[in-house]
Amino acid sequence: MTNRVQGLAAPTLRFCAVLAASVALAMAGVPPAAAAELDGVSMPDQIQYHGVPLRLNGMGLRTYSVFRVHIYVAGLYLEKPNEDADAILRSSGVRMLHIRFVHDVTVDRARAAWAEGLADNCKAPCHLPPQDVERFLAAVPEFHRGDDSTLVFEGDSVRISLNGRALGTVSEPTFTRAILSTFIGPYPPSEPFKRALLGKGN
Repeated sequence: MTNRVQGLAAPTLRFCAVLAASVALAMAGVPPAAAAELDGVSMPDQIQYHGVPLRLNGMGLRTYSVFRVHIYVAGLYLEKPNEDADAILRSSGVRMLHIRFVHDVTVDRARAAWAEGLADNCKAPCHLPPQDVERFLAAVPEFHRGDDSTLVFEGDSVRISLNGRALGTVSEPTFTRAILSTFIGPYPPSEPFKRALLGKGN
């Protein structure tokens, strides 16, 4: 079987450099006035990714447990604003999720959250090869307050980085859609979080 979850354990230097530079370019050079803020986290209203202008569609706060512990703030960037989750999931255009952690997350909890999100959002007839899921989860690290993670979706692939360091790429359409669905699919972390990313408010 062709490996469709590539470089997650040992990304190449070239991939690291390209993605890190792209994300740094995208998030830089925006005046402070042109920014949105949530839970003390500021994100620019517009960025450039490989010459493609992306606009902030919405920002959402991920919380955990009944105590609503603040975990991270996510910003969804699209080429054009869109409130339709299905249309965003089907899009072949550039879509970027920028995540700023405001709380530490252990590796066990991070992997458990991803496993649950993927399982919930890819039910039969959707199928993810178990070996691909295992490889993906094995590459999920622990997160610390202040960490920045970026997921760049282009067509049927997603590139994932942490603090400008590439973690790898997934190039299988069903898996790529499942990853984005964990944020805006049928079973997101919470409905208010999904609505916020879709620009519908809380």
